[in-house]
Amino acid sequence: MMLESFEPIHGVLLCEGEDIDPSHYESDIANLSADELEEIRRLHASDTAVDREKDAIELGLAKLCLERNIPYLGICRGSQILNVACGGTLYQDIGKEHEKHVPENQRVVHMDYDNYDGHRHPVRIVENTPLEQWFSDSLDGGRKDILVNSYHHQGVKRLAQRFVPMAFAADGLIEGFYDPDAYNPEEGKFIMGLQFHPERMRHQDSDEFDYPGCPFAYKEFAKAVIAYQKKLNNSLTSVPKLLKLDGEMERKRKIIIRSFSLARNIYEGGNGNNHSKESELEAGAEFLESNTALSLQQETRLKQMGATVRNASSYMEKLRMNEKRENLARNVMNKMSVEQLSDLMSFYHMMGQICSEVLERKLTGIVNELTS
Repeated sequence: MMLESFEPIHGVLLCEGEDIDPSHYESDIANLSADELEEIRRLHASDTAVDREKDAIELGLAKLCLERNIPYLGICRGSQILNVACGGTLYQDIGKEHEKHVPENQRVVHMDYDNYDGHRHPVRIVENTPLEQWFSDSLDGGRKDILVNSYHHQGVKRLAQRFVPMAFAADGLIEGFYDPDAYNPEEGKFIMGLQFHPERMRHQDSDEFDYPGCPFAYKEFAKAVIAYQKKLNNSLTSVPKLLKLDGEMERKRKIIIRSFSLARNIYEGGNGNNHSKESELEAGAEFLESNTALSLQQETRLKQMGATVRNASSYMEKLRMNEKRENLARNVMNKMSVEQLSDLMSFYHMMGQICSEVLERKLTGIVNELTS
């Protein structure tokens, strides 16, 4: 699945689902015996049916959000996806791996099939976090506890380094986390994972929330998405102020445009041996050689004008080489898995973003030197 099909992405909200394939975060099977694994599959039959394609898509989306600082809110499985995407790990089964090491009076039931939506357990909210701010009206004096719902048999084992915990269950399990360096909803920044479902924390047979703070995660996420969208739109529509050219500069500009247009016509006409026009192509070639720092938008516009060649014959040779490289790349990629392709695409997108930013800075420097 190509992530481009989701573009433009202004925010990602991932919720519940099956267990994540443990191969994404563990090299072994957590020292669980065959009998223990079979018991886990029997108790949690609907969750243990791994969907590898879904894993690859959602992990790819999470990594994309982390690379571009796109607002991301992960609920339940979505929070686990976020942690794994950043290099964190999970308990394959909390009961088998975690609870047996916890004192009996601190153990927590994280999944109650007999009281699915009604089950609650306490969590301690960490000070100076968004959760404390959202639920401040419901926190009793020095106590920072609230009751949350719980629908999971897996959970965060090792939290990825970039994240900070926001809430803990009595057994020490992390129930919420965020990236403090990527949290400012007004500026379009929001990276967070919650193990519980605030939207389903409601009084029995009522739409009233358990706490006034329950909707805030979604309100702040929506605020961040809107801000990010505005920021993205502004960056795409901003047009640099045009320089006023004198007569000589205008004449040179027209020569360069003529050179680019001629290159395009030669390419489209398929006539790569028209040597009489090669001298006119040199003006465009010289311009491209002396101005290597071009933004993505400028590069696209120049390509539309034909600014892709030094001369027609060399361009046709480059086309043939590019075709060979493309066929070779396609053969290699056809052998890659969906997950490998997703990771590869995320990497090159990240490198493209970095190159675009560096080129934009360099181009700005060139323009400033010309106008100073």
